[in-house]
Amino acid sequence: LYSRIDAIERFAADVSHELKNPLTSLRSAVETLPLAKNPESRARLLEVILHDVKRLDRLITDISGASRLDAELQRGEAVPVDLPKLLHTIVGMREEVGASGEARVVLEVVPDAKPSRGLIVSGHDSRLVQVFDNLIENALSFSPPGSTVTIQCRRRGAMIETSVEDEGPGIPEHALERVFERFYTDRPDQGFGQHSGLGLAISRQIIEAHGGTIRASNRPGKGGSSGGARFTVALPALPPSR
Repeated sequence: LYSRIDAIERFAADVSHELKNPLTSLRSAVETLPLAKNPESRARLLEVILHDVKRLDRLITDISGASRLDAELQRGEAVPVDLPKLLHTIVGMREEVGASGEARVVLEVVPDAKPSRGLIVSGHDSRLVQVFDNLIENALSFSPPGSTVTIQCRRRGAMIETSVEDEGPGIPEHALERVFERFYTDRPDQGFGQHSGLGLAISRQIIEAHGGTIRASNRPGKGGSSGGARFTVALPALPPSR
């Protein structure tokens, strides 16, 4: 109980800190707007106000989802989930809505050595879709046009591992763990405030609630450089029914 109370207090503190930044910016812009003396200055201030309002809306939506997550996972009943089938569905949807010139998404399923077991996990399919959709969305957002995002699913002992790899710039070594912190984001080329920084934190929360792990690493590239980012999800395989 004390641990739960402490987690709630930390979450409230994080939320308060994160909401204060756009509110401060918004207040400053609103107070300055009546003093703007030319159309260009007013247009810039209105652009700042619109940006901050959108950022607040995005933050509140993601915070609301994160706050409900624990309760939903505890109330919901876990069911057998065919992971390759779920991933095929996600990739198929991506192909339908993918933008022209966007990196392509490729799924590779390594068959289990014992076909009777399958690549089945026990969980909440809608939340697992949320995790893998977020990982693929992140990979695409860092991928150069014409590159490939590769998803690979295979069994590793008692676990089923699914990796999502891109051909982007990779993740700085100091941020391999920080990317899972609430509200952490490092996207200098995509504009400040475009992402809430909650996606990976929520993904880790979902995977750990399923008894699994999620970790970030970099693919080896030429000359010691990064060949892109890799996120690996490991979930307990569902034992075959007798």
